[in-house]
Amino acid sequence: MKPELSIQLMDTHAGGDVSRIVTGGIDPLPGATVREQMEYLREHADGLRRLLLEEPYGIPEMSVDLLVPATDPQAVAGYIIMEVMGYPIYSGSNTICTATAVLEAGIVPKREGKQSFMLESPAGLVQIEATIQNGVVETIRCEGLPSYIHTYRDSIDVPGLGRVTYSVAYSGGFYALVDAQQLGFDLTLDEERRLAETAHAIVEAIRAECDFSHYTLGDVGPLPFLHYMGPVEKVDDGFYRSRSATYVHPGVICRSTTGTGTSARLALMNFEGSIRPGNRLETVSLRETGFTGEFSGVEQVGEYQVVKNHITGKGYVITRSDIVLNCDDPMVSCDGLHHILSSRSGE
Repeated sequence: MKPELSIQLMDTHAGGDVSRIVTGGIDPLPGATVREQMEYLREHADGLRRLLLEEPYGIPEMSVDLLVPATDPQAVAGYIIMEVMGYPIYSGSNTICTATAVLEAGIVPKREGKQSFMLESPAGLVQIEATIQNGVVETIRCEGLPSYIHTYRDSIDVPGLGRVTYSVAYSGGFYALVDAQQLGFDLTLDEERRLAETAHAIVEAIRAECDFSHYTLGDVGPLPFLHYMGPVEKVDDGFYRSRSATYVHPGVICRSTTGTGTSARLALMNFEGSIRPGNRLETVSLRETGFTGEFSGVEQVGEYQVVKNHITGKGYVITRSDIVLNCDDPMVSCDGLHHILSSRSGE
């Protein structure tokens, strides 16, 4: 009989964004670091990403996180993030979901109260602080990438919209930041489709005219993301709240506000002098879910004020499952995939 090919999964979500954690079925990847393993996957085995994000197994709104052995001895596990637009080197919601899965799978045994461990992302080591109550992972607090404002209040002509004012932040990817009210949005769920269409038009206009380069990473590709900002409300001393929505791909508004989108907001608030170290911002999504970003500190790197930050959220396990791959199925493409799949004999 043909060997049966299967992939072991733990589906999770944080803030509504589904992250499909691959816990087994994939052979070790070459690469001295998780970043190098990500690059190998991107260049030589992108079929895994497509398989798990396209019919019949998935949808573009999902993300996939492949657990891999850590290459840094300080980390308990590594993970590679895969999304419909490609391979981001970091994501807050994916990190929260991966940390939750690592605990739920027993890779890190749960302990009551607070416990800390390291994960290795393609961007490097990430410090995780988990809060466990009665055996339940109640919160995950993770480091956001150092974030900064690259462009402040520029404007561009957008077909069908006119002149649009935007800023650009880097927080793990480049984000266009726009005022939702100035574009006529209240950031409610019924606006979701129009938000995606408007964001796509703005991003395409910016991409046609502008290239952005990170001060150490250099060229990280064209602008991928847009973050809608609602009004900022002061909830308490040092604690703010704002409705938010993040566009990541044509037709796709994230169900959460995203961790990197929240980090980008902190960078803008610091740039405008409206937030201080120790202050927190809760971003609230179209579905009334939220992440809380904490402004940890700032340092001047060349011309940029680089914001250190942490993101807190909660991950939920949705299902544990095996995907059985039948490469004879006309709906399934196994191209560029066989060489990384583990196999076991059929019954």
